[in-house]
Amino acid sequence: MATPLSDSSLSPLSAQSPFKTIAVVGLGTMGTGIAEVLARAGREVVGIDISEAAGARAVAALEAATERAVTRGRITEQERGDALARFRTFTDLQAAADADLVIEVVPESYEIKQQVFRELDAVVRPEAVLATGTNALSVTRLAAESARPERVLGLHFFNPAPAMKLVEVVSSVLTAPQAVAAVTDLALDLGKEPVAVGDRPGFVADGLLFGYLNQAAAMYEAKYASREDIDAAMRLGCGLPMGPLALLDLIGVDTARTVLEAMYAASHDRLHAPAPILRQLSEAGLTGRKSGRGFYSYEAPGSATVVRDALTPLDGAATVPGRTVRSVGVAGSGTMASGIAEVFAKAGYEVVLAARSEEKAQAAKARIGKSLSRSVDKGRMTAEAAAETLDRITPAGTYDAFADVDLALEAVAEDLEVKRQLFATFDKVCKPGAILATTTSSLPVVACARATSRPQDVIGMHFFNPAPAMKLVEVVRTVLTADDVHATVRELCAKVRKHPVDCGDRAGFIVNALLFPYLNNAIKMVQEHYATLDDIDAAMKLGGGYPMGPFELLDVVGLDVSLAIEKVLHREFRDPGLAPAPLLEHLVAAGCLGRKTGRGFREYAKR
Repeated sequence: MATPLSDSSLSPLSAQSPFKTIAVVGLGTMGTGIAEVLARAGREVVGIDISEAAGARAVAALEAATERAVTRGRITEQERGDALARFRTFTDLQAAADADLVIEVVPESYEIKQQVFRELDAVVRPEAVLATGTNALSVTRLAAESARPERVLGLHFFNPAPAMKLVEVVSSVLTAPQAVAAVTDLALDLGKEPVAVGDRPGFVADGLLFGYLNQAAAMYEAKYASREDIDAAMRLGCGLPMGPLALLDLIGVDTARTVLEAMYAASHDRLHAPAPILRQLSEAGLTGRKSGRGFYSYEAPGSATVVRDALTPLDGAATVPGRTVRSVGVAGSGTMASGIAEVFAKAGYEVVLAARSEEKAQAAKARIGKSLSRSVDKGRMTAEAAAETLDRITPAGTYDAFADVDLALEAVAEDLEVKRQLFATFDKVCKPGAILATTTSSLPVVACARATSRPQDVIGMHFFNPAPAMKLVEVVRTVLTADDVHATVRELCAKVRKHPVDCGDRAGFIVNALLFPYLNNAIKMVQEHYATLDDIDAAMKLGGGYPMGPFELLDVVGLDVSLAIEKVLHREFRDPGLAPAPLLEHLVAAGCLGRKTGRGFREYAKR
């Protein structure tokens, strides 16, 4: 049985004598990136790989990276020379004998990693810390087979290591706190943001990220939406730097499958069961960018340049002729309704903005006036253009004003009965041939259509808030929607400078169906005391490139709204993994709804 670490055994790790010599085992993309970070931070770096070619590539990569840094004025030529001198490569693990810390970044295989740890046990000094760079395998299992399990932990960098700030420091039940503290200090010294987590597959960032990626792959496999539309929806609807299918290609489809297999083995959650398409692509050797083909096709293996293939949509492909739209009616008086009215008026359309009373409609128009004034103040439009835009909007206290509009679009409360009644009114008021649209984000569009005598004219146009700023519109056609209605709405989106994505009439469409299970899983992590709100938010912003952490986003969206959407998804797909986290239900029951009430997952200053 391992004995606890004594203070004296930790002397090489003290603040006065931090890790000076660090060995990196495995000089692939990640290992090379970590070696660069360490060498540029003043550490002596021993790079070890069984392939001499890999070592040569790592040296060349460091030379190129430091040359770019000199060109950009980030380091001096002297600093570049010093960094290169600190990096040496070897093909034998014996080279790690004098290392204070060893970081292994070999392939994600227990057999390979365990072999490395067994050999390191016979090579390194007793006080050396051994870190695994795994993002999928059990740190505890690897530590248990080491001669010194108290010295083994996880040190999970993110790719590309020189650019990504997040480092997950993973401790098992066997890890000595002093070792965790020493490695955490190292991460801070490297300019990284360390997050301390326990040992479970995927840890925080990948634990949340890979479930989302898996669902996106399953959505594509089900032919619910095209790969381009899925990726565009998540980039434009959530502000993500990459769409999920493009990201799977970057990570490696085979790597994603390995991570998900490990996650599913631990959780038995169907959301983590790898989508069959991941196995099919992996076994066919279509592993993404590194092979030249995955979900997309690339110019060459290792290239980031996507090239046209058989699945690429044809530019300007012939479509069904659309209907003429000159005037638009927007029903509602809230933020979404006024935002949509502003979008169409800016694009030159005559807009009737109707609400339940003249006063509400006037107030909505006044809100648009303030929005336009802000645009003028910021230099985004002239005062004359703002005035012309506002003049195109006619407020009305009755939906009878929609008699001559070519498109009637509702943005009222997310209540099916309210919407059905409104569509019945549209049916009576609007002229034959007018398109009737709903902005619902979670309700069945076909239910709105069936409230009319012309379901072929009904379609979903899901704008995102704030509508003037957000570029995405989910175009939702039902099984009854006419082809020319669909074509018209896509043309309209282009004319108002929005990006349309096509999806079928099912709960959540694209964005919410992928976003809210991810948010729900983040809540479960907190509920299970695996990680804190702050650590999870930091992990997803720094490790996943998300503009907001999940708890920041939940509080902005509103916990009651989030709970309602999660209930709809659970009811539609009947997947136990989609059941809303009890913690979310408890907060909503307590009236803690987010920023709008001053308290949600966090507390906010009262306005």
